[in-house]
Amino acid sequence: MTKLPKKHLFDLPEGVIYLDGNSLGPLPKGAVERAVGTLTDEWGQQLIKAWNTAGWMALPQKVGDRIAGLIGAAPGSVATGDTLSIKVYQALAAALKMRPSRRVILSDTGNFPSDLYMAQGLISTIGKDYELRTVAPEEVAGAITEDVAVVMLTEVDYRSGRRHDMAEMTRLAHDKGAVMLWDLAHSAGAVPVDLTGSNAEFAVGCSYKYLNGGPGAPAFIYARPDIVLEVEPALSGWLGHDAPFAMEPGYRPAMTTERLRVGTPPIVQLSILDAALDVWDDVDMAELRAASVALCETFIAEVEQRCPMLTLASPREAAVRGSQVSFGFEDGYAVVQALIDRGVIGDFRAPNIMRFGFTPLYIDEGDVIRAAEILQEVMESGAWQDPKYQVRSRVT
Repeated sequence: MTKLPKKHLFDLPEGVIYLDGNSLGPLPKGAVERAVGTLTDEWGQQLIKAWNTAGWMALPQKVGDRIAGLIGAAPGSVATGDTLSIKVYQALAAALKMRPSRRVILSDTGNFPSDLYMAQGLISTIGKDYELRTVAPEEVAGAITEDVAVVMLTEVDYRSGRRHDMAEMTRLAHDKGAVMLWDLAHSAGAVPVDLTGSNAEFAVGCSYKYLNGGPGAPAFIYARPDIVLEVEPALSGWLGHDAPFAMEPGYRPAMTTERLRVGTPPIVQLSILDAALDVWDDVDMAELRAASVALCETFIAEVEQRCPMLTLASPREAAVRGSQVSFGFEDGYAVVQALIDRGVIGDFRAPNIMRFGFTPLYIDEGDVIRAAEILQEVMESGAWQDPKYQVRSRVT
């Protein structure tokens, strides 16, 4: 079994307890060497030849297959590149075309805003009386009616960490004839995912959180292998063409999931992500999940004992919670800033949520207990009331 944590594989600042890997993963040590090699040895020395000689053209699929192994997907079913919002747009557009007689995209009110924005933008583009319908997370199951074309959900809620039941929700969607689309932004690398077993048609996700691909790391999109040839790309970019360098005037989609590629792949970012994925080569996701649950349970118990003025905003039951714990406090932003000043890095989400991510790759029980002690010191001393912690930064 894998020995966790693997702190020696990450370049973490001395004295910092990093509880924000659910927002941006830390730097894996091998990523710097890989990035330098891509820039100097490949781009610098091989120039444009590197598309062939350094395997740049094949890199998006190589990385996609490595991600597939972490989300329970078959090789060849995951394409990488572009941003998560673009991938949401692609998957939604394809799903609506698969159910031409239906007009409703169903999501929940806790979904990440960008997913909802992309749905709104798609609807404004295509018109035809389409509707984005949102209900409370706990009401989604009962809201899947026969006019719903696609159910679009984020498996793990970005604010609270509440987790949908992927298998059950997909089954309910299919029972009503709807297409299922999952956003795995807070799932990939955090919890075991079984896309093949769920039978969902589509999934999307980013790679800069638990996968540690770095800021701006490329997104991924999954299409169930048996429906690939039904998928009509709404964004018919040249690298989704079946023969990009034939330079044909008309679009002819690739006969694989590669049809969901759009523009030129970000090679430097993909190479960093490829190196970051080395960390996962011997990680068992069930083992990682057990470690994550233990860390979260310890943090909840420690904080509730030490800081009774804070309110648990995450589900108490581990089975319906991802790999993060959130607490509510009216002045949560200021508390988080005071914590960061003291070497404990979490983050804040409006209106009052303090988020803490627990990644067993580089966090251990000692880190968790020390973080709770520092949080107690901040709360009991009133340190968070310092005016400097009240000034909102652009990124919270």
